[in-house]
Amino acid sequence: MTTTFAPALSLNTPSRPVVLGSTSRYRRELLERLRIPFSVTAPDVDETPQAGETPKNLALRLALAKAKAVATLHPEAVVIGSDQVADLAGQPLGKPGEHSRAVQQLRQMRGQTVIFQTALAVVCLATGFEQVDLAEVRVVFRDLSNDEIEAYLQAEKPYDCAGSAKSEGLGIALLESIDNDDPTALVGLPLIRTARLLRQAGVKLL
Repeated sequence: MTTTFAPALSLNTPSRPVVLGSTSRYRRELLERLRIPFSVTAPDVDETPQAGETPKNLALRLALAKAKAVATLHPEAVVIGSDQVADLAGQPLGKPGEHSRAVQQLRQMRGQTVIFQTALAVVCLATGFEQVDLAEVRVVFRDLSNDEIEAYLQAEKPYDCAGSAKSEGLGIALLESIDNDDPTALVGLPLIRTARLLRQAGVKLL
């Protein structure tokens, strides 16, 4: 299913259609900041990690797989794919999906440094354009108590977020520090890198 979004304050109509290959509302809301019309198509991709695959390589592989899968449906479009994996000492942490897994994840991460690997791919089959990039966000979690973890999860229910925390919301109270060079990467789509790859693919932003 494809849904089209055309921001009311759109600055430009891209020379090629832009498609976001994602079901994430967070990525859609972030892409809307660039004020270009785009559509959204859900990618049909198996997200199961491969044996021995690092969190970084998993995120890169899935971002490109999502972009390519949607590009086959929209060969004339510039397609954006993205994926995020929380990396705890080399162990991948994905979306918890439900409460008990979220509790387990946050207990694992308390007092630890977690690297959120946010991968980005932009593909256009018509022009042969294919580029990938990666934004690594280093996050230090506070030494959270069990009560703090439970209170947070009951308040925000971030079960669709890698690592069980939404830094753009109450989840910021779980953290000691965030170190990154692309401020929206932790939310799910690194917009500085996205804008760069879209320009390289021929999409006019300004």
